[in-house]
Amino acid sequence: MELYKPKAGPTLEHIHTPDDLKKLKPEQLQDVCDELREFIIDLVSVYGGHFGASLGVIELTVALHYVYNTPHDEIIWDVGHQAYGHKILTGRREEFHTNRKYKGLSGFPKRTESEYDSFGVGHSSTSISAGLGMAIARDLNKSDKKIVSIIGDGAMTGGMAFEALNNAGALKSDMLVVLNDNNMSIDPNVGALKEYLAEITTSKTFNKMRDEIYDLLGHLKGAGDKMRKAASKLERAATAAITPGALFQALGFKYYGPVDGHNVDALRRHLEDLRTVSGPKLLHIVTVKGKGFAPAEREQTKWHAQSSPFDKITGKSLAKPGNGAKPAPKYQDVFGEALVELAAKNEDIVAITPAMPSGSSLWPMMHTFPDRAFDVGIAEQHAVTFAAGLATQGKKAFAALYSTFLQRAYDQVIHDVAIQKLPVVFCIDRAGLVGADGPTHHGLYDVSYLRAVPNMIVSSPMDEQELRDMMFTASEYNDASWAIRYPRGRSTGMQVREGFKATEIGKGRIIHEGEKAAVLSFGPIGNYVTEAREILSRDEVEIGHFDMRYAKPLDTEMIDYVMANYEHIITLEDGTKLGGFGSAVAEYVAAKGAGIPVTIMGVPDEIVEHGTQRQLHDEVGIGPDGIVNQVKRVLGVLV
Repeated sequence: MELYKPKAGPTLEHIHTPDDLKKLKPEQLQDVCDELREFIIDLVSVYGGHFGASLGVIELTVALHYVYNTPHDEIIWDVGHQAYGHKILTGRREEFHTNRKYKGLSGFPKRTESEYDSFGVGHSSTSISAGLGMAIARDLNKSDKKIVSIIGDGAMTGGMAFEALNNAGALKSDMLVVLNDNNMSIDPNVGALKEYLAEITTSKTFNKMRDEIYDLLGHLKGAGDKMRKAASKLERAATAAITPGALFQALGFKYYGPVDGHNVDALRRHLEDLRTVSGPKLLHIVTVKGKGFAPAEREQTKWHAQSSPFDKITGKSLAKPGNGAKPAPKYQDVFGEALVELAAKNEDIVAITPAMPSGSSLWPMMHTFPDRAFDVGIAEQHAVTFAAGLATQGKKAFAALYSTFLQRAYDQVIHDVAIQKLPVVFCIDRAGLVGADGPTHHGLYDVSYLRAVPNMIVSSPMDEQELRDMMFTASEYNDASWAIRYPRGRSTGMQVREGFKATEIGKGRIIHEGEKAAVLSFGPIGNYVTEAREILSRDEVEIGHFDMRYAKPLDTEMIDYVMANYEHIITLEDGTKLGGFGSAVAEYVAAKGAGIPVTIMGVPDEIVEHGTQRQLHDEVGIGPDGIVNQVKRVLGVLV
């Protein structure tokens, strides 16, 4: 079936590159903004995608590409959720209907996709560091290119952004940072910085004085250097005296703003002026996430991203109703509900998330026990050490993070948790191949890097009942830290019993006995083995299936049993093959000196792009068909 391709408006349809945009008169830019916004709404209403952030920076995107000479000048986006308009204006409009589709455009800026994508992004708070690196390289190369780093959508709460600001202010290289202040990440921003920026945007005194000084400086363009310097000092002094913009000035940046981020002509004029200002400078713009689509403006968290079709006028879902059966809960929701139940029984349980209360389903805990649940903002390193601090005082800290984001806090996991043997429970969501978000969001490496850490249990339940029971067991275990990984998406839909049951740490379970070949699975990917077994049974091939549950500690007794009763071991995991669960099994078999062959099934040592989870599982060979083929291959019966 041919994919639906939205039609561009009369002005936008003639824009294929920023050079085409520059041919327009300034008064035509608002038409471009309106048509670009409509194009994105039209497309996302059919195919889904990251929605609110891109709508919020339409005017900024148009103004940047109108003023700057891209791709010679470098524009670096942060997070990447904001870059849909950027992609459409830089030669990818005709194929944008493939955005986030298998073999189609990436949902994030990607260097191999376009020369206009200066830096690949997906995680937050990186744009200033990358931009500074480009600026210093430009200086060393004696180039004249301009560098613009956009940061926002919550990314300023990340400590890396402040490290970069501090360094950039000291190095004094010419670069512009645009702070897109929409008071949001995925969920509402939290913390002192949010209040700090809000104070700027609501200060009537400052806004009036700023405008007067800005006008004064404009009138003084023909004046002498002495008067211009005096006016500039006046502006800096006023800013420092009455606004929190002094923070950025203290870091060595010239601060401009706040300005309306939805006035494209004003943004154009500001950017044209700032092109001529040397050194590090910061333009603070105020935007509305989801601008131009009323439902997204009202419910910004809900409309951060959409996965199902919706009416582009009302926002009402157009997803086809199911067969009446209640859909299986998402693993994240199983976690969220279980955590509330456990917290009701144990008043020492606390929960932490770095800006993902919705994605990690921590809202039930935050609503039920608001004094015991903490959203720390986009600050994974802080989240882990904060959890460690809580653990030192007898609290049972559950840290809910996506696998891909836990990577950012690896040092803290080792230094602040494991070395001190603190019983923090890491609930690792989005483990494995995540689907349309692609390589920046796949959670493939947690088993490998956590296996190497002493005082760390690494586990993964095969279904929602196992997840609940593992969480209960972890809540009562205080001799080490514990990682529980589970994937994005729906659970099995099984009937879950009430209450909890402790499980034996480091012990797996036999799902099915077979002949010759045994599949040792780790986590929910093991449910594919059930499908594979049914296919193989038609060819009179019976395989054993063992749900191992733990990558560390391994159930060595079960592996001994398999070695004694089977001729082939096949391991299966939704994670990298290098150093993962399969490696752990192979290491043990090798150490025993057993002659039984071990075949490791997992994600190969390569970057896997985006698509649906099932498409990607099949691509790398860990779907049901891949399991069938691997079993036949090791048994020598593959046709």
